[in-house]
Amino acid sequence: MAELAGGFFPNLKHATTVLHSHGSRAVSSKNRPTKAIFSSRQKTRRVRAMASTTTSAAKREKDPKKRIVITGMGLVSVLGNDVSTFYDKLLNGESGISLIDKFDASDYPVQIAGQIRDFSSEGFVDQSRYQNLDDCWKFSMFAAKTALQDANLGPQVLKTLDRSKMGVVVGSGAGGIKTLCNAVDALLKQEYSKILTSYYPNNLGPALLAIETGFMGPIYSISTACASANYSISAAANHIRRGEAEVMVAGGTDAGVIPSGICGFMACKALSSRNKEPHTASRPWDKGRDGFVLSEGSGVLVLESLEHATKRGARIIAEYLGGAITCDAHHLTDPRADGSGVAACIDKGLQNAGVSPEEVNYVNAHATSTRVGDLAEVNAIKKVFKNHQEMKMNGTKSMIGHAIGAAGALEAIATVKAITTGWLHPTINQYNLEPEVTIDTIPNTKKKHDVNVAISNSFGFGGHNSVVVFAPFTP
Repeated sequence: MAELAGGFFPNLKHATTVLHSHGSRAVSSKNRPTKAIFSSRQKTRRVRAMASTTTSAAKREKDPKKRIVITGMGLVSVLGNDVSTFYDKLLNGESGISLIDKFDASDYPVQIAGQIRDFSSEGFVDQSRYQNLDDCWKFSMFAAKTALQDANLGPQVLKTLDRSKMGVVVGSGAGGIKTLCNAVDALLKQEYSKILTSYYPNNLGPALLAIETGFMGPIYSISTACASANYSISAAANHIRRGEAEVMVAGGTDAGVIPSGICGFMACKALSSRNKEPHTASRPWDKGRDGFVLSEGSGVLVLESLEHATKRGARIIAEYLGGAITCDAHHLTDPRADGSGVAACIDKGLQNAGVSPEEVNYVNAHATSTRVGDLAEVNAIKKVFKNHQEMKMNGTKSMIGHAIGAAGALEAIATVKAITTGWLHPTINQYNLEPEVTIDTIPNTKKKHDVNVAISNSFGFGGHNSVVVFAPFTP
């Protein structure tokens, strides 16, 4: 969503105009009377979509085959490439946003981004086999393999396990977009041998990991813009609950800090242009916010059935209770301003997790630092959590920017770390909070907080809403 998130569309205004013109041409004059019926259906759909009522939650899952635990995490981020460093810097309120130096952006209206630094895929990607692999897939391979190492699922251990019951779902908003852009350049120059078709589809990351690990369960990618990672986590968990897998590697990846990525979001008028103050550009819920900051990276979690994790003596980090995915069915780029679509998704997520609103005391918010999106999410949270005086809510993107398809996974990891450490990272750049924001946003300084149940939100272009629910593990 341009206000909530964004997508790689170089001229969204033109695309929307074409969509509208095609739609008008598809309706002939003799069919015009159906307009009233269609309008009536739209109204009915709108009323139903906006009706968000939280019913009593179902009981939490008890079956160890269906209970899902987190046993490993890995990442590549603008704050470092290991989970501990990442969260320590979040707790310290450090920003990973700077002037762009990966390419010359000096003539662009937007000259800031979150850029991956000090990264090497050596030892994680076979350079002899994949010489021109897009950064998007290098990031995901690194994050996935470090997550597997964290879960004590290295090559020797994997050989002893049933890999037909192991799978990968790693989402991406744009996949190998740099490789695709290079292919366009090669096409224009008629350098056809340089067009690497197999290196930019979104399924490449999961496929490469499967090839290297021997996983033969569900292997695929999901692309729902900035909700891709949460969709992937939910899908992976469902495979375990249906008995189709025992271990799933899930998360998201994107490497869109390239000229077409920056310019595409500029065309959407979605980005902050606070070029003189990069560290303060991402400021969720602040009155001075002027758009999100594009970022990149990858985050991966190892999900495992409690039964399987227990049998192999795995270290259990936290528990995944459930989640939900819905669609606003409202607008290509904007959320429902009253938050009703997001509220409905949170409701469904809590139902799926078997928890009541009263049990939740922490929200890792989507909070992109956009004018409409930030308040729409707050409206949704206030709809669901009527008594939110004890609720804590923070915005990870205030420090790492918006990593699109990787955002949800990086924030899921931050959520799990909040559970395990008992510390919530701050939302930095909180100078003048919007009056509608009556929830504690952990402004500028970390806060001690024992998390009972946490939710992490991610939303994307097309009205894609997603919520994942985590809690401390109790046997």
